[in-house]
Amino acid sequence: MLPKVLVFAGSIRTGSMNTRLAALAAKELLAAGADVTRISLADYPMPVYDGDLEANSGAPGNAVKLKQMFMAHQGIFIASPEYNASMTPLLKNSLDWVSRVRERGEQPLPAYKNRVFAIGGASDGPYGALRSLMALRQSLELGCGAMVIPDQITVIRASEAFDEMDNLKDERAAGTLKRIAQRLTDMGAGPTFYDNLVEVRAL
Repeated sequence: MLPKVLVFAGSIRTGSMNTRLAALAAKELLAAGADVTRISLADYPMPVYDGDLEANSGAPGNAVKLKQMFMAHQGIFIASPEYNASMTPLLKNSLDWVSRVRERGEQPLPAYKNRVFAIGGASDGPYGALRSLMALRQSLELGCGAMVIPDQITVIRASEAFDEMDNLKDERAAGTLKRIAQRLTDMGAGPTFYDNLVEVRAL
């Protein structure tokens, strides 16, 4: 059975460089042998997380739907823009709401457990969204207990980084994305999936 991998960007802006990165990641994942689902967070609008709102009304329906989407996949790739040296409010809010959704009998943070995450980011700056990825990795690993593979891709000077076919011009960056896609695919469902989770934690 092909491993199922979910791909999305932390931006819904028209012309987003991270949407382009997510599209390219989906292409590389398909080439690596994954069954890829690509979504946009524009299809999952949610209010800003509010504990009182949650207590009075429960999690929004789109938070439940996005959590179910996470649960249906063994791997997740997130392309994260950088806003003020961190991830976007859209991405943080989406991840926070998903972390709060739990069915009766489920352990805490079920959407982040027993699956593997990979992250990347693109920006026009010299760091390629590196600071955003630091914040995202911390939120996923420390905040949500998720497995995030060590490799990540940072695309610098992103407005000039893609060719007319939306491939990365830089061979090193292109090779990094291919390696991440293969690793995420290899970590997919199968007899060794949970062994692979242990391997990632040990790296």
